[in-house]
Amino acid sequence: MSHHTNAKAALPNGQDKNQEIIKRARELNHVPWCEQYDSFVPELKEARLRARKLTKKYNDHLPEDATVESLTVFREDALGQLLGKVGKDCWIEPTFFFDYGCNISIGDRFYGNSNLVIIDCGLVTIGDRVMFGPGVNIYTATHETEVQSRRQDIEFAKEVRIGNDCWIGGCALILPGVTIGDGCTIGAGSVVTHDIPPFSVAVGSPARVIKKVTVC
Repeated sequence: MSHHTNAKAALPNGQDKNQEIIKRARELNHVPWCEQYDSFVPELKEARLRARKLTKKYNDHLPEDATVESLTVFREDALGQLLGKVGKDCWIEPTFFFDYGCNISIGDRFYGNSNLVIIDCGLVTIGDRVMFGPGVNIYTATHETEVQSRRQDIEFAKEVRIGNDCWIGGCALILPGVTIGDGCTIGAGSVVTHDIPPFSVAVGSPARVIKKVTVC
């Protein structure tokens, strides 16, 4: 469980709130807080609306007189307003969709190709020198499989972490709670359901490690 929507959320099966994640969430920018997670409370509705406005502004911005330099300045500023933390030389191609944005932390030299979707009800932490192909999806939000739990609108999220020097192939899907270690490659179209150890190549659905890579 994490961040503004989930650090205070009702947890499944009587679990305690993760205080370490709450502490990290408080270090991010633009994070609203509420005592109990309910996606319809005013604070969270306003946070999602804010993200929609900033996302639309970013995705739609391409004036006739745009240059690479002017576009870079605009996009760096827009991402700084949207994301919880963003490093240097971060570039995301339009169009993309983030649920809140403020729960996402991205390191230096990130490249995200078009149609990136991140459902960041929980924390999403991406390291340095990471590349995403087109159509990558990252989900943190989830529900219990018990029907009664869903009838009671119990929602929670699990953090996703992606280490340094990773390449996530096009249309890969990363599910809640997954950690992808440093130096990994995730094959196009893979569904990542479990942690991937550092310096691995993983492909398939569910993604499985097929080889290790050389560490320089």
